[in-house]
Amino acid sequence: MLSSVTKFLLGFFLAIAVLVGGGVAIGLYFVNRTGIPPAKPVFSNDSPSVKAQAPKATEPGGGKPSLKPGNQAQSSPTSTPTESSKATPSAKPLPSGAYRGRVNWAEGLSLRSQPNQEAEKIGGVGFNQKIIILSESEDKSWQKIRLEGSEQEGWVKAGNTEKVDQ
Repeated sequence: MLSSVTKFLLGFFLAIAVLVGGGVAIGLYFVNRTGIPPAKPVFSNDSPSVKAQAPKATEPGGGKPSLKPGNQAQSSPTSTPTESSKATPSAKPLPSGAYRGRVNWAEGLSLRSQPNQEAEKIGGVGFNQKIIILSESEDKSWQKIRLEGSEQEGWVKAGNTEKVDQ
């Protein structure tokens, strides 16, 4: 009789252990599945093909387009000898009232065709990229700039650039 009670208790505890172990295994499985972040969504304005088209239109000489606008200033003078010769005319005298500057907005700026928020985006200017500030709008909220080392001009929001002494 003692052996049947022992068998019953041993079977009972073994069944509890199997149920607890199975529950823990299933719990760990679902915790690990929910702990993995989902894939980053890709939107039409984030796709590399859209970003790669903008530098092609803005870079003279057909240099390799880069995905980050801030890298354009660093990579374009070294990509071909013709582009490095284009970067040297920045030493030519500036138009009257113009001064050298750089972008101090960490995300970079959108270059627009007109001084308003609804105007067409014609390119971008990366963080710390050197620019030439040509003029300001009448209300002083927009600045007309030229990218240093190229002839591309456009408008950016004022207050996102700073003057540099050179």
